[in-house]
Amino acid sequence: MSVTTFAPETEARLAVARQVADAVLFEGYVLYPYRASAAKNRLRWQFGVLVPPAWGADCDEHEFQHTECLMEPKADATLAVELRFLRARRRTVQRARPDGGFETVPELRLGDRTLVPWDEGTEERVEAIVPVGELLGDGVRVPFDRPAGEDTEPVLDESGRVVGRMVRRYEEMSGVLRLSASELDGPYRVLRLTAIVENTSTWTPPDGTAADRDAALPRSLVATHLLMGLGAGSFLSMTDPPEWAKHAVASCRNLHTWPVLAGEPGRADVVLSSPIILEDHPAIAPESPGALYDATEIDEILALRTAALTDEEKREARGTDDRAAAVIDLADTMPPEVLERLHGAVRSLREVTGAGATTGRASAPVADGFPDEFGVPRPDTPWWDPASDAGFDPGQDRIVVDGRSLGAGSRVLLRPGLRRTDAQDLFVAGRTAKVEAVLHDVDGGVHLAVTVEDDPGADIRREQGRFLYFQPDEVEPLEDEA
Repeated sequence: MSVTTFAPETEARLAVARQVADAVLFEGYVLYPYRASAAKNRLRWQFGVLVPPAWGADCDEHEFQHTECLMEPKADATLAVELRFLRARRRTVQRARPDGGFETVPELRLGDRTLVPWDEGTEERVEAIVPVGELLGDGVRVPFDRPAGEDTEPVLDESGRVVGRMVRRYEEMSGVLRLSASELDGPYRVLRLTAIVENTSTWTPPDGTAADRDAALPRSLVATHLLMGLGAGSFLSMTDPPEWAKHAVASCRNLHTWPVLAGEPGRADVVLSSPIILEDHPAIAPESPGALYDATEIDEILALRTAALTDEEKREARGTDDRAAAVIDLADTMPPEVLERLHGAVRSLREVTGAGATTGRASAPVADGFPDEFGVPRPDTPWWDPASDAGFDPGQDRIVVDGRSLGAGSRVLLRPGLRRTDAQDLFVAGRTAKVEAVLHDVDGGVHLAVTVEDDPGADIRREQGRFLYFQPDEVEPLEDEA
Protein backbone atom coordinates (compact mmCIF):
# COMPACT_ATOMS: atom_id res chain seq x y z
CA MET A 1 0.00 0.00 0.00
CA SER A 2 1.31 3.45 -0.85
CA VAL A 3 0.19 7.03 -0.47
CA THR A 4 1.27 8.92 -3.53
CA THR A 5 0.25 11.06 -6.46
CA PHE A 6 -1.85 9.22 -9.02
CA ALA A 7 -0.42 8.13 -12.36
CA PRO A 8 -1.44 10.32 -15.33
CA GLU A 9 -3.95 7.76 -16.66
CA THR A 10 -5.62 7.38 -13.26
CA GLU A 11 -5.62 11.13 -12.72
CA ALA A 12 -7.29 11.67 -16.10
CA ARG A 13 -10.11 9.24 -15.25
CA LEU A 14 -10.68 10.78 -11.84
CA ALA A 15 -10.56 14.31 -13.24
CA VAL A 16 -13.81 13.73 -15.13
CA ALA A 17 -15.57 12.54 -11.98
CA ARG A 18 -13.99 15.33 -9.97
CA GLN A 19 -16.07 17.92 -11.83
CA VAL A 20 -19.17 16.57 -10.10
CA ALA A 21 -17.26 15.87 -6.89
CA ASP A 22 -16.32 19.56 -6.72
CA ALA A 23 -20.01 20.45 -6.84
CA VAL A 24 -20.59 18.03 -3.93
CA LEU A 25 -17.63 19.47 -2.04
CA PHE A 26 -18.91 23.04 -2.22
CA GLU A 27 -22.70 22.52 -2.30
CA GLY A 28 -24.21 24.98 0.17
CA TYR A 29 -20.79 26.50 0.93
CA VAL A 30 -22.26 30.00 0.77
CA LEU A 31 -25.89 30.59 -0.18
CA TYR A 32 -27.69 33.47 -1.86
CA PRO A 33 -27.54 36.38 -1.03
CA TYR A 34 -23.91 35.37 -0.34
CA ARG A 35 -23.52 37.51 2.78
CA ALA A 36 -22.26 36.23 6.13
CA SER A 37 -25.03 38.17 7.88
CA ALA A 38 -27.83 36.40 5.94
CA ALA A 39 -29.82 33.92 8.05
CA LYS A 40 -29.24 31.19 5.43
CA ASN A 41 -25.47 31.45 6.01
CA ARG A 42 -25.51 31.23 9.80
CA LEU A 43 -26.08 27.46 9.91
CA ARG A 44 -23.59 26.02 7.46
CA TRP A 45 -21.94 22.77 6.41
CA GLN A 46 -25.01 20.58 5.92
CA PHE A 47 -23.66 17.62 3.93
CA GLY A 48 -21.16 14.92 4.85
CA VAL A 49 -20.09 16.43 8.18
CA LEU A 50 -18.05 13.93 10.23
CA VAL A 51 -17.76 15.34 13.75
CA PRO A 52 -15.38 14.45 16.61
CA PRO A 53 -16.60 11.26 18.35
CA ALA A 54 -16.88 12.91 21.78
CA TRP A 55 -19.27 15.50 20.41
CA GLY A 56 -21.11 13.30 17.92
CA ALA A 57 -22.31 11.00 20.70
CA ASP A 58 -24.66 13.73 21.94
CA CYS A 59 -25.98 15.01 18.59
CA ASP A 60 -27.67 13.85 15.41
CA GLU A 61 -24.49 14.02 13.32
CA HIS A 62 -22.01 11.23 12.77
CA GLU A 63 -18.30 10.61 13.11
CA PHE A 64 -18.06 8.12 10.20
CA GLN A 65 -19.20 7.19 6.70
CA HIS A 66 -19.53 3.56 5.60
CA THR A 67 -19.50 2.69 1.89
CA GLU A 68 -20.03 -0.75 0.37
CA CYS A 69 -20.18 -1.55 -3.33
CA LEU A 70 -19.38 -4.43 -5.67
CA MET A 71 -16.49 -4.65 -8.12
CA GLU A 72 -15.11 -7.10 -10.65
CA PRO A 73 -11.35 -6.47 -10.67
CA LYS A 74 -9.04 -8.10 -13.15
CA ALA A 75 -5.85 -9.87 -12.13
CA ASP A 76 -3.28 -7.65 -10.40
CA ALA A 77 -5.67 -4.67 -10.44
CA THR A 78 -5.04 -1.70 -8.17
CA LEU A 79 -7.55 0.56 -6.47
CA ALA A 80 -6.91 4.31 -6.44
CA VAL A 81 -8.78 6.13 -3.67
CA GLU A 82 -9.13 9.85 -3.11
CA LEU A 83 -10.77 11.02 0.10
CA ARG A 84 -11.85 14.67 -0.18
CA PHE A 85 -13.29 17.01 2.41
CA LEU A 86 -13.32 20.63 3.51
CA ARG A 87 -11.55 21.84 6.63
CA ALA A 88 -13.12 24.84 8.33
CA ARG A 89 -10.67 27.69 8.84
CA ARG A 90 -11.94 30.34 11.28
CA ARG A 91 -11.23 33.89 10.14
CA THR A 92 -11.35 37.00 12.30
CA VAL A 93 -10.89 40.60 11.18
CA GLN A 94 -8.63 43.10 12.95
CA ARG A 95 -8.15 46.84 12.52
CA ALA A 96 -4.74 48.52 12.74
CA ARG A 97 -4.30 50.80 15.76
CA PRO A 98 -2.23 54.01 15.75
CA ASP A 99 0.28 52.40 18.14
CA GLY A 100 1.08 49.68 15.60
CA GLY A 101 -1.05 46.97 17.21
CA PHE A 102 -4.29 45.39 16.04
CA GLU A 103 -7.75 45.03 17.56
CA THR A 104 -10.49 42.57 16.60
CA VAL A 105 -13.53 44.26 15.03
CA PRO A 106 -16.91 43.02 13.69
CA GLU A 107 -16.19 44.49 10.25
CA LEU A 108 -13.56 46.37 8.28
CA ARG A 109 -14.77 48.56 5.42
CA LEU A 110 -12.61 48.89 2.32
CA GLY A 111 -13.20 50.54 -1.04
CA ASP A 112 -14.97 47.62 -2.74
CA ARG A 113 -15.81 45.26 0.11
CA THR A 114 -16.61 44.96 3.79
CA LEU A 115 -14.57 42.26 5.53
CA VAL A 116 -16.38 40.29 8.24
CA PRO A 117 -15.61 37.22 10.39
CA TRP A 118 -16.24 33.98 8.51
CA ASP A 119 -15.39 30.27 8.42
CA GLU A 120 -13.53 29.55 5.20
CA GLY A 121 -13.38 26.04 3.75
CA THR A 122 -10.05 24.71 2.54
CA GLU A 123 -9.94 21.56 0.40
CA GLU A 124 -8.11 18.56 1.85
CA ARG A 125 -7.24 15.29 0.12
CA VAL A 126 -5.98 11.91 1.26
CA GLU A 127 -4.78 9.73 -1.63
CA ALA A 128 -3.94 6.04 -1.66
CA ILE A 129 -3.13 3.41 -4.28
CA VAL A 130 -3.69 -0.15 -3.06
CA PRO A 131 -3.29 -3.49 -4.88
CA VAL A 132 -6.70 -5.17 -4.73
CA GLY A 133 -5.07 -8.30 -3.27
CA GLU A 134 -4.04 -6.33 -0.17
CA LEU A 135 -7.67 -5.40 0.52
CA LEU A 136 -8.68 -9.01 1.30
CA GLY A 137 -8.81 -10.02 4.94
CA ASP A 138 -8.14 -7.17 7.34
CA GLY A 139 -7.50 -4.73 4.50
CA VAL A 140 -5.46 -1.57 4.87
CA ARG A 141 -5.62 1.44 7.13
CA VAL A 142 -4.68 4.97 6.02
CA PRO A 143 -4.46 7.36 8.98
CA PHE A 144 -4.15 11.11 8.45
CA ASP A 145 -3.90 14.19 10.62
CA ARG A 146 -3.79 17.94 10.23
CA PRO A 147 -2.00 20.06 12.87
CA ALA A 148 -3.35 23.23 14.40
CA GLY A 149 -2.02 26.48 13.01
CA GLU A 150 -2.51 30.19 12.49
CA ASP A 151 -1.62 32.62 9.73
CA THR A 152 -2.21 36.29 9.10
CA GLU A 153 -2.80 38.30 5.94
CA PRO A 154 -2.35 42.08 5.88
CA VAL A 155 -5.24 44.18 4.61
CA LEU A 156 -4.27 47.19 2.47
CA ASP A 157 -6.34 50.18 1.41
CA GLU A 158 -6.34 51.76 -2.07
CA SER A 159 -3.07 53.58 -1.37
CA GLY A 160 -1.28 50.44 -0.20
CA ARG A 161 -1.35 51.39 3.49
CA VAL A 162 -1.90 48.59 6.05
CA VAL A 163 -5.29 49.23 7.65
CA GLY A 164 -5.82 45.84 9.25
CA ARG A 165 -5.29 42.14 8.93
CA MET A 166 -7.16 38.85 8.72
CA VAL A 167 -6.22 36.14 11.20
CA ARG A 168 -7.00 32.55 10.21
CA ARG A 169 -6.87 29.73 12.75
CA TYR A 170 -6.86 25.97 12.16
CA GLU A 171 -7.75 23.44 14.82
CA GLU A 172 -6.05 20.05 15.08
CA MET A 173 -7.94 17.22 13.43
CA SER A 174 -7.31 13.57 12.61
CA GLY A 175 -9.00 10.70 10.84
CA VAL A 176 -8.57 7.32 9.24
CA LEU A 177 -9.58 5.70 5.96
CA ARG A 178 -10.15 1.92 6.19
CA LEU A 179 -10.31 -0.16 3.01
CA SER A 180 -11.13 -3.86 2.80
CA ALA A 181 -12.73 -6.37 0.44
CA SER A 182 -14.30 -9.81 0.62
CA GLU A 183 -15.03 -12.25 -2.18
CA LEU A 184 -18.65 -13.25 -2.76
CA ASP A 185 -19.83 -16.79 -3.45
CA GLY A 186 -21.00 -17.40 -7.00
CA PRO A 187 -19.90 -18.17 -10.55
CA TYR A 188 -18.29 -14.76 -11.05
CA ARG A 189 -15.33 -13.22 -9.23
CA VAL A 190 -17.03 -10.36 -7.46
CA LEU A 191 -15.65 -8.51 -4.45
CA ARG A 192 -17.56 -6.45 -1.94
CA LEU A 193 -15.48 -3.32 -1.35
CA THR A 194 -15.83 -1.60 2.02
CA ALA A 195 -14.52 1.94 2.58
CA ILE A 196 -14.93 3.59 5.98
CA VAL A 197 -13.97 7.17 6.77
CA GLU A 198 -13.75 8.09 10.46
CA ASN A 199 -13.06 11.26 12.38
CA THR A 200 -10.68 10.13 15.13
CA SER A 201 -10.15 13.51 16.79
CA THR A 202 -9.61 13.25 20.56
CA TRP A 203 -11.08 16.72 21.16
CA THR A 204 -13.74 16.89 23.82
CA PRO A 205 -15.92 19.83 24.84
CA PRO A 206 -14.41 21.88 27.69
CA ASP A 207 -15.23 20.59 31.16
CA GLY A 208 -18.49 21.86 32.55
CA THR A 209 -19.71 23.28 29.25
CA ALA A 210 -21.95 22.01 26.50
CA ALA A 211 -20.01 22.88 23.36
CA ASP A 212 -22.25 23.73 20.42
CA ARG A 213 -21.88 22.73 16.80
CA ASP A 214 -19.91 25.90 16.11
CA ALA A 215 -17.10 24.66 18.37
CA ALA A 216 -17.03 21.19 16.81
CA LEU A 217 -16.94 22.26 13.15
CA PRO A 218 -13.24 23.28 12.99
CA ARG A 219 -12.39 19.73 14.12
CA SER A 220 -14.80 18.10 11.64
CA LEU A 221 -14.48 16.72 8.12
CA VAL A 222 -16.98 18.65 6.00
CA ALA A 223 -18.65 17.52 2.73
CA THR A 224 -16.74 14.24 3.00
CA HIS A 225 -16.79 11.99 -0.06
CA LEU A 226 -14.71 9.36 -1.84
CA LEU A 227 -13.54 8.87 -5.41
CA MET A 228 -12.43 5.30 -6.16
CA GLY A 229 -11.00 4.05 -9.44
CA LEU A 230 -10.06 0.54 -10.56
CA GLY A 231 -6.90 0.23 -12.61
CA ALA A 232 -8.34 -2.83 -14.39
CA GLY A 233 -11.89 -4.07 -14.06
CA SER A 234 -15.25 -2.48 -13.31
CA PHE A 235 -17.72 -1.62 -10.57
CA LEU A 236 -21.35 -2.73 -10.59
CA SER A 237 -24.08 -0.12 -10.50
CA MET A 238 -25.77 0.08 -7.11
CA THR A 239 -28.80 1.72 -8.70
CA ASP A 240 -29.29 -0.58 -11.69
CA PRO A 241 -27.30 -3.79 -11.13
CA PRO A 242 -27.51 -6.84 -13.41
CA GLU A 243 -30.16 -9.36 -12.41
CA TRP A 244 -27.67 -11.87 -11.01
CA ALA A 245 -26.16 -9.26 -8.67
CA LYS A 246 -29.34 -7.67 -7.27
CA HIS A 247 -29.37 -9.74 -4.08
CA ALA A 248 -25.69 -8.98 -3.37
CA VAL A 249 -26.24 -5.27 -4.03
CA ALA A 250 -29.24 -5.22 -1.69
CA SER A 251 -27.08 -6.68 1.08
CA CYS A 252 -24.52 -3.84 0.87
CA ARG A 253 -24.55 -1.39 3.78
CA ASN A 254 -24.16 2.29 2.99
CA LEU A 255 -24.38 4.65 5.95
CA HIS A 256 -24.41 8.44 5.52
CA THR A 257 -23.25 8.15 1.91
CA TRP A 258 -24.23 6.53 -1.41
CA PRO A 259 -21.93 5.21 -4.19
CA VAL A 260 -22.70 5.77 -7.88
CA LEU A 261 -20.82 5.14 -11.10
CA ALA A 262 -18.97 8.29 -12.14
CA GLY A 263 -16.64 9.55 -14.83
CA GLU A 264 -17.16 9.15 -18.54
CA PRO A 265 -20.54 7.72 -19.62
CA GLY A 266 -20.28 4.12 -20.75
CA ARG A 267 -17.44 3.31 -18.34
CA ALA A 268 -17.73 1.66 -14.94
CA ASP A 269 -14.23 1.94 -13.50
CA VAL A 270 -14.83 4.96 -11.20
CA VAL A 271 -17.20 5.34 -8.25
CA LEU A 272 -18.17 8.50 -6.40
CA SER A 273 -19.46 7.86 -2.87
CA SER A 274 -21.29 11.03 -1.91
CA PRO A 275 -23.35 12.30 1.04
CA ILE A 276 -25.75 13.71 -1.56
CA ILE A 277 -27.82 11.10 -3.40
CA LEU A 278 -26.91 11.12 -7.10
CA GLU A 279 -27.69 9.04 -10.17
CA ASP A 280 -25.11 7.01 -12.08
CA HIS A 281 -22.76 9.14 -14.18
CA PRO A 282 -23.91 12.52 -12.82
CA ALA A 283 -22.71 15.50 -14.83
CA ILE A 284 -22.63 19.27 -14.62
CA ALA A 285 -25.09 20.92 -17.02
CA PRO A 286 -23.08 22.19 -20.01
CA GLU A 287 -24.88 25.55 -19.94
CA SER A 288 -23.92 26.18 -16.29
CA PRO A 289 -21.92 29.44 -16.20
CA GLY A 290 -19.93 28.56 -13.08
CA ALA A 291 -20.21 27.51 -9.44
CA LEU A 292 -23.12 29.21 -7.64
CA TYR A 293 -22.97 26.96 -4.52
CA ASP A 294 -26.76 26.95 -4.15
CA ALA A 295 -28.16 24.04 -6.17
CA THR A 296 -31.55 24.39 -4.46
CA GLU A 297 -32.09 27.44 -6.67
CA ILE A 298 -32.59 27.72 -10.43
CA ASP A 299 -29.44 29.15 -12.03
CA GLU A 300 -31.27 31.71 -14.16
CA ILE A 301 -33.26 33.13 -11.24
CA LEU A 302 -30.22 33.00 -8.97
CA ALA A 303 -28.07 34.92 -11.46
CA LEU A 304 -30.74 37.59 -11.97
CA ARG A 305 -31.38 38.03 -8.25
CA THR A 306 -27.65 38.19 -7.51
CA ALA A 307 -27.14 40.88 -10.15
CA ALA A 308 -30.01 42.83 -8.55
CA LEU A 309 -28.41 43.00 -5.08
CA THR A 310 -27.74 46.50 -3.78
CA ASP A 311 -24.22 47.90 -3.87
CA GLU A 312 -23.98 47.57 -0.08
CA GLU A 313 -25.09 43.92 -0.22
CA LYS A 314 -22.48 43.22 -2.89
CA ARG A 315 -19.82 44.90 -0.74
CA GLU A 316 -20.52 42.52 2.14
CA ALA A 317 -20.73 39.50 -0.16
CA ARG A 318 -17.32 40.32 -1.65
CA GLY A 319 -15.89 40.64 1.84
CA THR A 320 -17.50 37.42 3.07
CA ASP A 321 -15.50 34.98 0.95
CA ASP A 322 -13.47 34.94 -2.26
CA ARG A 323 -15.90 32.41 -3.73
CA ALA A 324 -18.85 34.66 -2.92
CA ALA A 325 -17.00 37.56 -4.55
CA ALA A 326 -16.54 35.43 -7.69
CA VAL A 327 -20.30 34.76 -7.84
CA ILE A 328 -21.05 38.49 -7.58
CA ASP A 329 -18.58 39.26 -10.37
CA LEU A 330 -20.00 36.43 -12.50
CA ALA A 331 -23.56 37.76 -12.18
CA ASP A 332 -22.48 41.34 -12.88
CA THR A 333 -20.53 40.46 -16.02
CA MET A 334 -22.66 37.64 -17.47
CA PRO A 335 -23.26 38.29 -21.20
CA PRO A 336 -26.92 38.24 -22.36
CA GLU A 337 -26.34 35.19 -24.55
CA VAL A 338 -25.06 33.20 -21.54
CA LEU A 339 -28.02 34.26 -19.43
CA GLU A 340 -30.39 33.31 -22.25
CA ARG A 341 -28.84 29.86 -22.35
CA LEU A 342 -29.90 29.35 -18.71
CA HIS A 343 -33.57 29.87 -19.61
CA GLY A 344 -33.97 26.21 -20.52
CA ALA A 345 -32.49 23.30 -22.40
CA VAL A 346 -33.99 20.50 -24.49
CA ARG A 347 -31.99 17.24 -24.22
CA SER A 348 -34.39 14.65 -25.60
CA LEU A 349 -34.73 15.57 -29.28
CA ARG A 350 -33.72 12.89 -31.78
CA GLU A 351 -33.74 12.68 -35.53
CA VAL A 352 -36.60 10.63 -36.99
CA THR A 353 -35.48 8.70 -40.07
CA GLY A 354 -36.47 5.59 -41.95
CA ALA A 355 -39.39 4.32 -43.99
CA GLY A 356 -41.96 5.40 -41.42
CA ALA A 357 -40.76 8.96 -41.20
CA THR A 358 -42.79 11.75 -42.76
CA THR A 359 -41.51 15.08 -43.92
CA GLY A 360 -43.28 18.09 -45.25
CA ARG A 361 -46.95 19.00 -45.05
CA ALA A 362 -48.15 17.02 -48.02
CA SER A 363 -48.21 13.69 -46.15
CA ALA A 364 -49.46 15.10 -42.88
CA PRO A 365 -52.94 14.08 -41.81
CA VAL A 366 -55.61 16.65 -41.13
CA ALA A 367 -57.39 17.03 -37.80
CA ASP A 368 -60.22 19.50 -37.27
CA GLY A 369 -59.41 21.08 -40.62
CA PHE A 370 -55.84 22.04 -39.64
CA PRO A 371 -52.85 20.26 -41.22
CA ASP A 372 -50.06 19.16 -38.92
CA GLU A 373 -47.06 21.36 -39.72
CA PHE A 374 -44.43 18.85 -38.68
CA GLY A 375 -45.74 15.66 -40.27
CA VAL A 376 -46.70 14.09 -36.93
CA PRO A 377 -49.84 11.88 -37.17
CA ARG A 378 -52.60 13.10 -34.90
CA PRO A 379 -54.75 10.61 -32.96
CA ASP A 380 -58.43 10.27 -33.65
CA THR A 381 -59.18 11.17 -30.03
CA PRO A 382 -57.20 13.40 -27.65
CA TRP A 383 -55.04 11.70 -25.03
CA TRP A 384 -56.84 13.70 -22.35
CA ASP A 385 -60.40 14.98 -22.33
CA PRO A 386 -60.77 18.11 -20.14
CA ALA A 387 -64.51 17.49 -19.87
CA SER A 388 -63.82 14.26 -17.99
CA ASP A 389 -62.55 16.30 -15.01
CA ALA A 390 -66.14 17.17 -14.15
CA GLY A 391 -66.51 13.79 -12.47
CA PHE A 392 -63.72 14.40 -9.93
CA ASP A 393 -63.81 16.47 -6.73
CA PRO A 394 -60.53 16.36 -4.73
CA GLY A 395 -62.23 17.65 -1.60
CA GLN A 396 -65.03 15.06 -1.64
CA ASP A 397 -63.56 12.00 -3.43
CA ARG A 398 -62.58 8.98 -1.34
CA ILE A 399 -60.45 5.89 -1.89
CA VAL A 400 -60.31 2.56 -0.08
CA VAL A 401 -56.96 1.62 1.52
CA ASP A 402 -56.63 -1.57 3.59
CA GLY A 403 -60.41 -1.78 3.79
CA ARG A 404 -60.76 1.79 5.09
CA SER A 405 -62.30 4.69 3.19
CA LEU A 406 -59.93 7.68 3.06
CA GLY A 407 -60.74 11.23 2.05
CA ALA A 408 -60.24 14.82 3.15
CA GLY A 409 -59.94 14.88 6.94
CA SER A 410 -58.74 11.27 7.34
CA ARG A 411 -55.64 10.57 9.42
CA VAL A 412 -52.87 8.36 8.07
CA LEU A 413 -49.42 7.10 8.99
CA LEU A 414 -46.81 7.87 6.30
CA ARG A 415 -44.88 4.87 4.92
CA PRO A 416 -42.98 6.17 1.84
CA GLY A 417 -42.27 3.47 -0.74
CA LEU A 418 -38.61 2.69 -1.37
CA ARG A 419 -39.10 2.22 -5.11
CA ARG A 420 -40.06 5.85 -5.71
CA THR A 421 -39.23 7.82 -2.55
CA ASP A 422 -37.87 11.32 -2.80
CA ALA A 423 -34.99 11.73 -0.33
CA GLN A 424 -37.04 14.38 1.47
CA ASP A 425 -39.69 11.76 2.28
CA LEU A 426 -37.29 10.09 4.70
CA PHE A 427 -37.84 12.97 7.11
CA VAL A 428 -41.58 12.25 7.40
CA ALA A 429 -41.53 8.45 7.38
CA GLY A 430 -43.46 7.14 10.37
CA ARG A 431 -45.17 10.46 11.12
CA THR A 432 -48.91 11.04 11.16
CA ALA A 433 -50.61 13.25 8.61
CA LYS A 434 -54.03 14.57 7.62
CA VAL A 435 -55.44 13.94 4.15
CA GLU A 436 -56.37 17.23 2.47
CA ALA A 437 -57.50 15.93 -0.94
CA VAL A 438 -57.73 12.87 -3.17
CA LEU A 439 -56.29 13.61 -6.61
CA HIS A 440 -56.53 11.68 -9.89
CA ASP A 441 -53.93 12.13 -12.63
CA VAL A 442 -54.42 11.77 -16.38
CA ASP A 443 -52.88 8.28 -16.33
CA GLY A 444 -55.48 6.99 -13.89
CA GLY A 445 -53.23 7.15 -10.84
CA VAL A 446 -54.44 8.30 -7.43
CA HIS A 447 -52.49 10.54 -5.07
CA LEU A 448 -53.22 11.69 -1.53
CA ALA A 449 -52.37 15.32 -0.71
CA VAL A 450 -51.47 15.51 3.00
CA THR A 451 -50.14 17.83 5.69
CA VAL A 452 -47.99 16.50 8.54
CA GLU A 453 -49.89 16.84 11.79
CA ASP A 454 -47.09 18.35 13.92
CA ASP A 455 -45.85 20.66 11.16
CA PRO A 456 -46.03 24.24 12.55
CA GLY A 457 -46.43 25.50 8.98
CA ALA A 458 -49.38 23.24 8.14
CA ASP A 459 -51.90 26.11 8.10
CA ILE A 460 -49.74 28.08 5.67
CA ARG A 461 -49.31 25.02 3.43
CA ARG A 462 -53.08 24.52 3.48
CA GLU A 463 -53.75 28.15 2.50
CA GLN A 464 -51.22 28.01 -0.34
CA GLY A 465 -52.11 24.50 -1.48
CA ARG A 466 -48.51 23.30 -0.98
CA PHE A 467 -49.04 19.71 0.17
CA LEU A 468 -46.98 16.54 0.34
CA TYR A 469 -48.14 13.80 -2.02
CA PHE A 470 -48.18 10.04 -1.48
CA GLN A 471 -49.68 7.09 -3.30
CA PRO A 472 -52.28 4.94 -1.51
CA ASP A 473 -49.80 2.11 -0.77
CA GLU A 474 -47.53 4.60 0.99
CA VAL A 475 -49.97 5.36 3.81
CA GLU A 476 -51.54 3.37 6.64
CA PRO A 477 -55.07 4.39 7.73
CA LEU A 478 -55.50 5.51 11.34
CA GLU A 479 -58.60 5.82 13.43
CA ASP A 480 -60.08 9.30 12.93
CA GLU A 481 -60.67 11.28 16.09
CA ALA A 482 -64.29 12.02 16.80
